[in-house]
Amino acid sequence: MRIAVLSRNPKLYSTKRLVEAAKARGHEVQVLDTLKCYMDIASLRPSVHYRGERLQPFDAIIPRIGASVTFYGAAVLRQFEMMGAYPLNESVAITRSRDKLRSLQILARAGIGLPLTGFAHRPDSTADLIKLVNGAPLVLKLLEGTQGKGVVLAETHKAAESVIDAFRELNANFLVQEFIKEAGGSDIRALVIGEKVVAAMQRQAKEGEFRSNLHRGGTAKLVKLTPEERSTAVRAARKMGLNVSGVDLLRSNHGPVVMEVNSSPGLGGIEEATGKDVANLVIEFIEKNAKPHHTRTRGQG
Repeated sequence: MRIAVLSRNPKLYSTKRLVEAAKARGHEVQVLDTLKCYMDIASLRPSVHYRGERLQPFDAIIPRIGASVTFYGAAVLRQFEMMGAYPLNESVAITRSRDKLRSLQILARAGIGLPLTGFAHRPDSTADLIKLVNGAPLVLKLLEGTQGKGVVLAETHKAAESVIDAFRELNANFLVQEFIKEAGGSDIRALVIGEKVVAAMQRQAKEGEFRSNLHRGGTAKLVKLTPEERSTAVRAARKMGLNVSGVDLLRSNHGPVVMEVNSSPGLGGIEEATGKDVANLVIEFIEKNAKPHHTRTRGQG
């Protein structure tokens, strides 16, 4: 097969591993810088051009689209979908999962466990917003934040009011969530491919930090999931419409709750923690499922 990887940086661990795995299985692979692709939109023969040339058709596309380029990256991927290429994750599913509020609303409607969550822009009553999530301590998140950025733990009611006032001055949309104290600064990343959790790791925040992101000094180790945790991860991925995703879970007193469903999960931490060849499993999935014009969402929002 001819496979394209949409990635800004071919030297990133995840991109390199996917290319290695695809080549090892006999496929032709090309890494394309998402922002350097440009498209012929109105033609009867939709096309994508790159470095002055029209790209030949690909059988499959692996999108590794960063959060900062979601809009343009989704447009490029959508163009490849129009041309008949099989997307590992579809453009509609990626934009759905990248919208924190929309993704939580979709999961809530499906009855999937979530932390108590409020959403606001310029609330009339800060006290009532705090009350929605059972008071402090609580976590505040800017909708546009990634990798733990724009996330603040307010340990007291007064601190929560101060942060909300600051967000209000930024003219920003933000989420207010209950703080799952019993998680102890750790979360679980379950990597889902198709209808199966293929690898899972527990990430622990460094001392004095509540965010467990590996980018912020967190550590990771292999973890065994309960049947309920596996089921929750698979259901969350399915509701987002993602074929490959990293589902972030917290262990709460009332069962697993989903924090986020990531459409471009990094492979480095989870391959190291679990010893699983996740990149090879991704290519295997493409081999079994790639067909021309084969999408699940068919452009639906």
